[in-house]
Amino acid sequence: MAAAPAPRPRQAPPAGPPPATGATAGGRRRAAGLWRRRSLRFRLTAVASAVLAVALVVSAYVMIGVLRNALLSTIDDSIYQRARETVSLADAERLPNEMTSPDGTLLQVIDGAGRITHTTAGTDRLVPLLNATCRAKAIDTAEARFLDGKPYGIPHVLRVRVLSADKGRTVIAARPFSEVQTSISTAGHVLLVGTPLLLILLAGASWVIIGGTLRPIAALRRGAEEITDTARSHRLPVPEARDEVHSLATTLNAMLARLEKADVRQRALVSDAAHELRSPLASIRLQLEVALGHPGGQDWQETAEGVLEDTMRLSRLAEDLLALARLDERGGTPARREPVELDQLVQQTVERYGQAVTVKIGDGPDDGPMVTTGDALDLGRVLVNLVDNALRHTRTVVLVELRDEGADAVLTVTDDGPGIPEFDRERVFDRFTRLDSARSRDEGGAGLGLAIVRETVHAHGGAVHLEDASPGLRAVVRLPLS
Repeated sequence: MAAAPAPRPRQAPPAGPPPATGATAGGRRRAAGLWRRRSLRFRLTAVASAVLAVALVVSAYVMIGVLRNALLSTIDDSIYQRARETVSLADAERLPNEMTSPDGTLLQVIDGAGRITHTTAGTDRLVPLLNATCRAKAIDTAEARFLDGKPYGIPHVLRVRVLSADKGRTVIAARPFSEVQTSISTAGHVLLVGTPLLLILLAGASWVIIGGTLRPIAALRRGAEEITDTARSHRLPVPEARDEVHSLATTLNAMLARLEKADVRQRALVSDAAHELRSPLASIRLQLEVALGHPGGQDWQETAEGVLEDTMRLSRLAEDLLALARLDERGGTPARREPVELDQLVQQTVERYGQAVTVKIGDGPDDGPMVTTGDALDLGRVLVNLVDNALRHTRTVVLVELRDEGADAVLTVTDDGPGIPEFDRERVFDRFTRLDSARSRDEGGAGLGLAIVRETVHAHGGAVHLEDASPGLRAVVRLPLS
């Protein structure tokens, strides 16, 4: 017969805690989800109450410990004092036959042979509270100890102290520990009842205080609900307290003001752009309708030139609108940040104008290159817009100057035309702004050139303004040097 196969040894279970079951993990997720769905007021109150509960329990435990140690120290001092007095009387041979103790301390005086010679009332006169060995050890350690009083007819735990006297005598002083236990028990019952009441009181106070703290946030929420498309000018209520909620409300109101300003600006841009587009489109339509209505007497060359001129106006307007849209989209930052040599940029830009523009760069031939950080295309557009604007109004030539002043590069474009009144020099940087009939649509464009200049210069960390050139006008651009 074939031998039976040996049984396989059973594998030992894997070490460590068993993996969490799906039900346990699901329960934890539900508990976490339930906690997150609770209100902020409830969660803050619950956390504060939990912290207060731990603090109160720890405080109660520490208080009971401190009280017990203080009472124990008081008893130890008392029995030591009574023992010292008794030792003094024994050394002076003035011990009375009937010893008394007004504070309830039990005293025994034992001679060298181990016999009790003097005791207080209620103390065993035959059996010492401590035998010889324990008395010797207590004298060596010089510390009080606990002793069960039941074997000696005393229904309490005793606190005992032993001192030595002359002629081999020893003095045992003892006092019931029950008074300390009673005091500790009373304090424990008070804390057991008072701590939950105090916790409930503090939790209620936390609920009220947290509710008052969150009330301004609820007011902010209600104020935000009132802000709609038809009520953009509404602002969120700002609490009187100078706290974090006040700062939040102020910041949100500033954000709403910026959004409202951007919305108004966007609507104005759309409205002005539609108005500007309507004129060339109407002109193109009129010219084509006249040409088609009277094809025999129409000069098609002249019509084509007129349509081309209006188309170029539309192209320039579209380019300007696209430039403004890109500036708004970037939020006041340049498209690229790279080194730009302003002297080369000015030379290359001015060359296309020929003799109509004169350029002057630096104060001498040894001046180094002036380099700023930004987008060369945008900065070139700034110079082109300023020069084109100056050429439309100059009588002779336009002067372009570039120099450095400290940490800035200063670019000026000067014409000798009629100039602009001082009170209008800031307004011309607004979008779609024209000052007079001389700056008409046919001659001056749509009024976006200087607006593009200012926003581009600001995006590069610079500044631009207009000043009197006597005669004429000077545009001054400051850009930080790298």
